[in-house]
Amino acid sequence: MRIGQFAQRAGVTPRTVRYYESLGLLGPNEREGGGFRYYTEVELARLQKINVLKGLGLSLDEIAVVIPLYFEDSTGLRGKRKVLEILNAHLQETEEKLESLNQFRSDLKTNIDRIQQWIDEHA
Repeated sequence: MRIGQFAQRAGVTPRTVRYYESLGLLGPNEREGGGFRYYTEVELARLQKINVLKGLGLSLDEIAVVIPLYFEDSTGLRGKRKVLEILNAHLQETEEKLESLNQFRSDLKTNIDRIQQWIDEHA
């Protein structure tokens, strides 16, 4: 299929397809008469997997690491293990950020209360 049909079936734009190709997320495609790009069902499955991984919150760099694992191992087990590792790292990072934000909020409340008390005492 040509790029327009390919992109439409995957729910992306042709520009996205070209961008993913430039990043190496999509493998080489065939060019036939007139230099048109042609794609197969295998490439469509790969692009659909990329969309699923993006939906899980993986960055394109992380997807570049994970996507080959899904297509080298027909069970998908290696890919899923790597995704789980990445998601656990994201969760840990999120927990740390939340803890830091909660501390910041607590500090803000303390400072607000202290300043308000000073104003009330000196007004």
